[in-house]
Amino acid sequence: MDIREIQNLIKFVAKSGATEVKLEMDDFKITIKTTTEGTESTTTYVQQMPMQAAPQMAAPQVVAAPAVTDAPAAPAADDSAKYITVKSPIIGTFYRKPAPDKPMFVEVGSTIGKGDVLCVIEAMKLFNEIESEVSGKIVKILVDDSSPVEFDQPLFLVDPS
Repeated sequence: MDIREIQNLIKFVAKSGATEVKLEMDDFKITIKTTTEGTESTTTYVQQMPMQAAPQMAAPQVVAAPAVTDAPAAPAADDSAKYITVKSPIIGTFYRKPAPDKPMFVEVGSTIGKGDVLCVIEAMKLFNEIESEVSGKIVKILVDDSSPVEFDQPLFLVDPS
């Protein structure tokens, strides 16, 4: 089962209204718990079982460019339509720097080029570099450092002009 299948399973469980789903395969076990208390939160546990070889679980270290779409996400600004939203391609933990003692990848006002690393997202003990698909200037960083992010969650607003 790859990361996209896991993401689709999480979305399906969240929409179905089930409170808990457990899935056990030969090489791993997944438990998804959903609770509703004013706001809905999803907790996912993925545990890999010991096995001889894991060719299908090998994940790439670098995730190619994230999904990029036009952003009407900035609140109450007429010019927000000209910004591009960089979204998370995976579920994980968002980090703005490669290591605790290193500088941030980008800041508000940073000029970026296509292929520049914007952040890393840790998923299942792998740090995936998120690269920009566009050139421009970082207008807003929408996620705090060391915060959990969901699939397709907006991370950055970029002014491509």
